[in-house]
Amino acid sequence: MKAAENGKLTPLSHGAQNHCFGCGAANRTGLRLNFFVDEDQRVICHFKISRRFEGPPGHVHGGVIATLLDEAMSKANRQKGVVAMTRQMEVEYLRPVPLNTLLTLEGRSTGADGKKHRCEAEVRNASGTMLASSRGLFIQIDAEKFRKELAQNK
Repeated sequence: MKAAENGKLTPLSHGAQNHCFGCGAANRTGLRLNFFVDEDQRVICHFKISRRFEGPPGHVHGGVIATLLDEAMSKANRQKGVVAMTRQMEVEYLRPVPLNTLLTLEGRSTGADGKKHRCEAEVRNASGTMLASSRGLFIQIDAEKFRKELAQNK
């Protein structure tokens, strides 16, 4: 699942909450990831992770890697117009993920059965080597109902 080097990327407009830890522009302490959609309908994000997200010396914390992968799978759902919550995810940490290095995050939908949506994601370095991958199961929710419940609980 490697993005084409010269393929066209379209910005993903996903309507995420402004303070999302993964993609919220208003969250100054978050990752502030920007996603695009390629010609094969995969979501793509090119990014660098700063030292404040360090785990092992010089490398990204494993929990942050899991967050990156979860974020890419979530955006793969959003790209299809599906609002869903993570039910399960499996992460494979294949190689250490370096800090302050250009990386690529890719996510894609792999199928759906009713409200159950399955996705996959990968983190790769600039040479295309896969550093981490994941598979997830997401449960579709009624976004409007969810917003109303949030407003009532404030």
